[in-house]
Amino acid sequence: MSAYVAPAKKGQEEFVEPTIHRIRITLTSRNVKNLEKVCSDLIQRAKDKKLKVKGPVRLPTKHLKIATRKTPNGEGSKTWDTYQMNIHKRLIDLYSPSEIVKQITSIAIETGVEVEVTVQNA
Repeated sequence: MSAYVAPAKKGQEEFVEPTIHRIRITLTSRNVKNLEKVCSDLIQRAKDKKLKVKGPVRLPTKHLKIATRKTPNGEGSKTWDTYQMNIHKRLIDLYSPSEIVKQITSIAIETGVEVEVTVQNA
């Protein structure tokens, strides 16, 4: 949404405000500590640039469970092993021009953290 610009008079330049986009950054990881570190780094960089930030919104953790038999051949007592993988997810919304996002997201991302960036008009 750009501002209305009146026709410029002689000797004056037109000032065009850059369009503000809502940038949604989705972070997913199995390790909470790495995920929170990346979230805090992103938010700190956005606040240094004086951008409007919403988040991090903590989404519910996905618990992926698998139960397998301990014995490979099926004989013996019926004992089971259960394995569980927790997937944590965070959402961060930034309101800024799309050029600034590249500067903000150029941080060193921890291992195991996936970043997805979507740009929408505000």
